[in-house]
Amino acid sequence: MQESEFHQATDAVLARIEAACAASEGLDADIEAGILTIECPDASKVIVNRQAASREIWVAARSGGFHYRFGEGAWRDTRTGEELFAALARILAAQGGERVEFG
Repeated sequence: MQESEFHQATDAVLARIEAACAASEGLDADIEAGILTIECPDASKVIVNRQAASREIWVAARSGGFHYRFGEGAWRDTRTGEELFAALARILAAQGGERVEFG
């Protein structure tokens, strides 16, 4: 994946996550300079950002740090293979008590 393709793809992913969080009642999401910060009702945060050098999306949450790389049509955890949106829904439910649908 070329760098320009990577930035287009990750912009779309971040926008999709931001929109899904905006549709929830208790989450506040804000994108700034390619970094998405999701604030949970308890004021804890989940950070989603892109790492252009490694062509990955990184997620930092209370439960740990996760790296996702695009392959086989989806962004997948580099260790477990879990799909990004499924993992993020699980993380936000556990950390923020919010059910988020990514469509």
